[in-house]
Amino acid sequence: MMRPSSLHKIIGVVLVLPLLGWSLTGIVFLTKPGYNEAYEQLAVKMYPLEKTFDSNLTKNWEEAKYFRTILGYHLLLSGGGTVRHIDPITDRPRELPSETDVERLVEDAIAVSLERYGDIVEISGSRVTTSTGVEITLHWSSMSLAQSGRDTRLIDNLYKIHYLQWSGRPLPDTILGVAGIVTLLLLTVLGIVSLVWSRKK
Repeated sequence: MMRPSSLHKIIGVVLVLPLLGWSLTGIVFLTKPGYNEAYEQLAVKMYPLEKTFDSNLTKNWEEAKYFRTILGYHLLLSGGGTVRHIDPITDRPRELPSETDVERLVEDAIAVSLERYGDIVEISGSRVTTSTGVEITLHWSSMSLAQSGRDTRLIDNLYKIHYLQWSGRPLPDTILGVAGIVTLLLLTVLGIVSLVWSRKK
């Protein structure tokens, strides 16, 4: 029968890489270097309303929000988990704009921090890529922007390392995570048993 101390050493060797990964990523998560820029909330730039609206469409919705951007006037109607994007002048849905208008809207938003975002170099539908490697997605229905830079993707990958999400698939990653925790607990128990064992000699 294998002695607890021997089994403890074997498991310790097996856990060298996971423990190293947990330790290094844990330091990053505690200190959070560069988190502010990596997860910065980029917002569509709003302008003062120059006219008022009174649409009958707002009556059947929980919330109605009028605002103005570089592309004109917008009305967002929300309720029951549904959002509709309306042109308040015509009371018709506002369809996804052309790439030219997407560029105008995003350029207006990123002007607040050109050091991070740089210039727009590519547009594909509602997805924009900048010269600094930041990817920006326009969610037209809610008129919101999501940004992800190289730093964002690096931190996201560190989270995957920390939580043993190494395969990129839910089931294998869950099994790996549970196995890692169980093995770590076993390592702790064996360490205690080995300590007691040695004192009894």
